[in-house]
Amino acid sequence: MDSKTGAHIKNFLYRMLCGVLLGVSVIAPGISGSIMAVVMGIYDTLLEIISNPFKNFKKNVIYILPIGIGGVLSILALLQVLHLMFEYFPLPSYMLFISLIAGSLPTVYNEAKKGFKLKYLTGVAGAFALALTVGITARYAPALMVDTSAAEGTFKMFYYPICGAVAGVTSMIPGMSVSMVLMMLGVYKPLLDAATSFDVLTIALVGVCFIIAMILFSKLTRYVFRRWRALGYMLVLGFMCGSLITIFPGLPKNITDALLCVAAIAVGIIISIALQRLGKKFAKNIEI
Repeated sequence: MDSKTGAHIKNFLYRMLCGVLLGVSVIAPGISGSIMAVVMGIYDTLLEIISNPFKNFKKNVIYILPIGIGGVLSILALLQVLHLMFEYFPLPSYMLFISLIAGSLPTVYNEAKKGFKLKYLTGVAGAFALALTVGITARYAPALMVDTSAAEGTFKMFYYPICGAVAGVTSMIPGMSVSMVLMMLGVYKPLLDAATSFDVLTIALVGVCFIIAMILFSKLTRYVFRRWRALGYMLVLGFMCGSLITIFPGLPKNITDALLCVAAIAVGIIISIALQRLGKKFAKNIEI
């Protein structure tokens, strides 16, 4: 094997590893896929490809292929694990991911304070209020519907794809977690159940809307974060803080749940610190 072939294989395997980590970020609430891409040094390239998918199409496919393979493998491997976690340990699971979201706040804040202006606080308050309103509405609005299978099916056919599109819009925003958005909208657990039960129609509709929205809004995301970087991060900060309140599941009701929640929070903090250290080590010179 010559050195050129060896380099290509290493490149392929590295991008597959990147895909594995991005796949984890898609289904694990609190882990931002865009931040992971920054850490791994592929954010700019991915944003360029997604915003111009048909420019250098063959080259783009070759670059994306191993990332896609790694992402699919990690999602399939973790789906059942996460399904079981939320099925049997719902409260500790939510606490784990809440701690992951909270652990990302310092990273987002450090970016937001660069070029900060006092008037940006209005944006923070607006984003916080929006997240709070959307999250509370999403949590309680479905309960107001007539409890029939027909209404439930109609609701799913329209609401779930809309949530997928919203997640697609936010997917390339640094600091935002796709699963956090789905959790805030109240569809994370139902979509997780749909995936583990092979509800192909539901997942396909959500997936198509996600991809279309991601492509359509990637250019806007790129423009905003290059033109108004600090304001963009302040908006993300406000949105994340509002989301934390809306997805909080309540306090544990017994000692077992309390101990598991403490352990889950500790694990979330450790993972957050590890990701931040990786970011400082590998992404110092990466511009978003």
